Amino acid sequence: MFRKVKLLTIVWLFAVLTGQGFGQQYKPDWSSLVRHQTPKWLQEGKFGIYTHWGIYAVHAHGSNTTWYSFALYRDPNSDARKHFERTFGPLTPDFGYKDLIPKFTAEKFNHDEWAELFKKAGAKFAGPVAEHHDGFAMWDTKYSEWNAAKMGPKRDIVGELEKAYKKAGMKYLTAFHHAANWFFFPVWDKRYDTGDPKYSGLYGQPHKPGEKRNQAFIDEWYGKIIEVIDKYDPDFIWFDFALDAIPEGYVKDFLAYYYNKALEEGKEVIVSYKQHDLVPGAGIRDLELGQEHTLTYNDWITDTSIDDRGAWGYAEDLTFKTPNRIIDNLVDRVSKNGYLLLNVGPKPDGTIPEGAKKVLLEIGSWLNMNGEAIYGTTPWFIAGEGPTKLGKADETGFNEENVVYTPEDIRFTVKGDVLYATFLDWPGKKAVIKTLRDPSIKINVNDLPDWAKPEKSLPLAGTKWEIKNEEGETVKYEFYKNGKFKVAGGEAGKGMMGEYQQVGEDVYLSIGGFSWHGKYDGNEFKVVEDESPHYEGFYKEEIKRITLLGYDKDLDWVMTPQGLVIKMPDKKIGNYAHVVKIERFHHPKIK
Repeated sequence: MFRKVKLLTIVWLFAVLTGQGFGQQYKPDWSSLVRHQTPKWLQEGKFGIYTHWGIYAVHAHGSNTTWYSFALYRDPNSDARKHFERTFGPLTPDFGYKDLIPKFTAEKFNHDEWAELFKKAGAKFAGPVAEHHDGFAMWDTKYSEWNAAKMGPKRDIVGELEKAYKKAGMKYLTAFHHAANWFFFPVWDKRYDTGDPKYSGLYGQPHKPGEKRNQAFIDEWYGKIIEVIDKYDPDFIWFDFALDAIPEGYVKDFLAYYYNKALEEGKEVIVSYKQHDLVPGAGIRDLELGQEHTLTYNDWITDTSIDDRGAWGYAEDLTFKTPNRIIDNLVDRVSKNGYLLLNVGPKPDGTIPEGAKKVLLEIGSWLNMNGEAIYGTTPWFIAGEGPTKLGKADETGFNEENVVYTPEDIRFTVKGDVLYATFLDWPGKKAVIKTLRDPSIKINVNDLPDWAKPEKSLPLAGTKWEIKNEEGETVKYEFYKNGKFKVAGGEAGKGMMGEYQQVGEDVYLSIGGFSWHGKYDGNEFKVVEDESPHYEGFYKEEIKRITLLGYDKDLDWVMTPQGLVIKMPDKKIGNYAHVVKIERFHHPKIK
């Protein structure tokens, strides 16, 4: 009896701790499914890797290798058609894309080597594309003979990777693109092997152009996903576009099945989707080759490719993004409540291209030094500061840019009472965080330590200026040596007295509770719009110590109206982005 009561207590405690009490199972309706929460492991892990690997690795050609077979059959003048016929032979009713399968050998594929590499790269979750648009499944499925266990490699790739990745301590992802298989090949065109019904297991159910998906296709789409859930127990199911072409009831049934199975097993899972393919809250939205331009209050994920053209699969002429670009992308996304899923395209023999390996290991090396500013953090009130502006994402993404950041570009994350400020380029001997400025501080520039003094001394005292405001009115400024100034005209009317402070070219003006910003370069004074964010709730008294990750000494600092000014080491520490760690008192004593 005691054992039974003890067991019930444990079950009850688990239900309370996970927030899923008895009767809290998910129903296949949106009002129930939107209760699902992002797993803690994803919130903390931030960074994952997946692989586009299949038949498309064989031809190894094209700007997007996974869409090669689409263009192959559609346009006789396409680059894909010319390349295929030049390399493999002409398309006929008997010969086509399917005949590349025997060349997809995977003879050097080692799942443990992949797992070791991705773990060294710093990934906390990883997985394969289980099935792409081309209809070739990478697991031993009962729904089609066109799979990697029966053809080509004759190995259960999804199954092997599941064991290897989980053994390495990573969560397991499976990516599905197969909803688009319906339109991907011209199954109505008898000139090609795509029009032969005996190949419909690969090329898709026979139908006419423009017809909606039939019941057989929908049943297979659903069955394959449930089969992968039951056989391989993925933690993350990632969907490409076209999920919105599946009848809504089947999508809701799948989600309820997956989420309830996770509840029964006591694990956390997640589903991602493109565009508006799920109701908001039922999963997490993915931006392909994209990013949010600002901090969001709903978390999101972006998938990007390690190659620099978005080929996704392997191509012989691939070049790769720099480690710096990918690290900057990771830092930027995490600061805005996002996660990064990085794609790698292996060769048909199962090896990872050397260029990709080098980039991955550099990312891992950076994360070994700076990962505490990424893993387990949350966004702060403000994502960052700096002059570099990013384009706004639309519903699909595709706004990723090859951005060259400056030393003034900073991104913030927070963990406990620690604020991390990641500089996306080395700031030099002096780092300034304008977001943490305190305009109320009164300083004498001459009293600042030498390292914190502005490079230029441009005395504004004794000068007079006339400036046109936004309404076209003339406003007169007169600056005095005692830190006072007079402003007349516009809203100031016949004149008001205020105080100003000058730090280099920056001029901070205040009258009563109002403050604004000016610039003086020695030749001209002007009022400027201060584009840097300002977090008023940050006080200098809360700073316990400031350090630089990878450097074993504390950093000197001083608070000014310009910002938190930090003395950096004389020599650059580390590569790529640089993390300043600001440890704070939880309850500072404010003077």
